[in-house]
Amino acid sequence: MAISADLRNKIEQGLLERKIQLEGELSQFATKDRKGTGDWNTTPVDVGHSEDDNASEMTMYSDNLSLERTLESALRDVTGAIARLKAGTYGTCRYCEKEIDEKRLLARPTSSACVACKTERKSRS
Repeated sequence: MAISADLRNKIEQGLLERKIQLEGELSQFATKDRKGTGDWNTTPVDVGHSEDDNASEMTMYSDNLSLERTLESALRDVTGAIARLKAGTYGTCRYCEKEIDEKRLLARPTSSACVACKTERKSRS
């Protein structure tokens, strides 16, 4: 049974809102790559010129790089789910091609795998 139009619309709206949120968070300390790759580049912050300022800058830059990777990963998941919605493949497991349970999609709208396949793959690693 395919997901209902109401559920599809609800999930799509949530994904679009999440995409905007993630891009907003990233834009606070990074710039979008001009090549259109979807990557973001953390921008170093100039706090000052003393040794302590330089140490603070490096710490902030390192923290922001880590946060950038996390947010970019979440953004890729959201963008992928939106693409699957547009392609008509959303809600189908990419491994076994069976339908993903609606409860899973509600709990994790970016899911591209059913619980059984995800569990199996996690147990292998």
